[in-house]
Amino acid sequence: MTDRGTSALRTGADHFTVGPSSLTWTGKDLVIDINEISSLPLISRVRGQITVTPSALTQVELPLTRDGAHVWRPFAPVSRIKVALEAKGWQFDGHGYFDSNFGTRPLETDFSYWTWGRYPTSAGATCFYDATRRDGTALEAAVAFDQNGNARHIDAPPRTAFKRTLWALRRETRADLGTTPRQTKAMLDAPFYSRSVVETQINGEMTKGVHEALDLDRYASPLLKPMLAVRVPRRAKWTF
Repeated sequence: MTDRGTSALRTGADHFTVGPSSLTWTGKDLVIDINEISSLPLISRVRGQITVTPSALTQVELPLTRDGAHVWRPFAPVSRIKVALEAKGWQFDGHGYFDSNFGTRPLETDFSYWTWGRYPTSAGATCFYDATRRDGTALEAAVAFDQNGNARHIDAPPRTAFKRTLWALRRETRADLGTTPRQTKAMLDAPFYSRSVVETQINGEMTKGVHEALDLDRYASPLLKPMLAVRVPRRAKWTF
């Protein structure tokens, strides 16, 4: 939530610390300690702990471009989470995941648009990654994970558009024929990016999962990029 300089960074084999917040791997759980201040428009203290307990860890990597310059790494696509933040109503247990993206070039160099979704299923979880590349090709990946972390490519239902965001960002995800996805909870709404809880139907199973849409043409706009410096707090000289 805050950009900090290298003086605020500490890493080790089982921990990653940036300023007053950290991630620690216990061998069973990923413990995330948060001590931050949120940005505009609602400036407030965000403090507490989130515990992620994977059912299994995967060795899966999905190249997002043909040359491997961008990679998606689903470390724990099927997990349980326990959230205990110091704010009313922000204590709950549920299903979750842990993943990451890695790259050697700016995203806007290689992509113009993408959507991603992770949906829990009775067997584990299913993830969809759809992207429009700058070279005119497209990524259409659908991967199902079981409780043991095993992954397999599956045939995906059709790409289906649903309601645009407040910033008129177009959105789509996978859904069985005859059904229309819908947002059930807003998480982040920006001019170029949306993250939300979306309900859809996959192979006859109704499910709610995390969905994101990213418009990299908008992101690359010289009118929008300066907004990030205002939106994200910065403390360049924070020290322990």
